[in-house]
Formats: sequence, C-alpha cells, structure tokens
Amino acid sequence: MTTAPGLSIADAAARSGLTTHTLRYYERDGLLLEPVGRAAGGHRRYAERDLTWITLITRLRATGMPIRDIRAYAELVRAGAGTEPERLALLVAHRERVLAELAETTAHLSALDGKIALYRDRLTHPDQRVG
Repeated sequence: MTTAPGLSIADAAARSGLTTHTLRYYERDGLLLEPVGRAAGGHRRYAERDLTWITLITRLRATGMPIRDIRAYAELVRAGAGTEPERLALLVAHRERVLAELAETTAHLSALDGKIALYRDRLTHPDQRVG
C-alpha cells in the first residue's frame, strides 16, 4: 500500500495542537492558502507548507486576531505580489492592538502584584491592616 505524501488530518491535528474539526473549519472558511491535498482515496494530506500556515493562523488567533482579518490576510497572500502594503498594514494594525492589550494586562498584573505584596507583608507583620 502506497501512502500519499503529507500528514493525515489526525496527524496534522496532533502536530498543530488543533482538533480535526478546527482544521476542517479553517479549510471550509477560506483561511488556508490553498486547498489541502488529497490522497487517492480522498483523504486530506497536509503538506509542510500547510502546517506552517496553520501555525501562523494559530498564533494570530491566540493574539486575538478576528477570523475575518485572518481570512482577509489569507486572501491577500493568495493574491500574490503587489499586496504587500495591505498585508503589512493589516499586521501592523493587529500588532498595535496586541501591544495595547499587553499594556492593559501589564497594568492589571501590577495591581495584582501590589495586592499580593500587601498580603505577604501582612502575614509577615500581623499587627498591620491590609485593605
């Protein structure tokens, strides 16, 4: 029996950390760069390029990029040369949102660290009040 090159959907899911359902959704929703290859029996076969792109999608989603923006980015990449300015603008805008969220999270973490320091101090010096 000959195996078609690439990974099965189960192997691609295991390697990417996604579910097979999510991989099918990404494909169906136009988020992948090109159709996933198929074996003679019709089973999906994921190439290394597919997995590299899926890793990027996963990172963009993990940083809060909306599916519609990922789809737009994928469409620009598929359109090829000449779309680099639009791709750059999309990624820069997302980076700015991520940085703003990071600054907000850092401020929340600082407040949390302050409160933790107060309670630790209280445990070390029980005669002081903690708010």
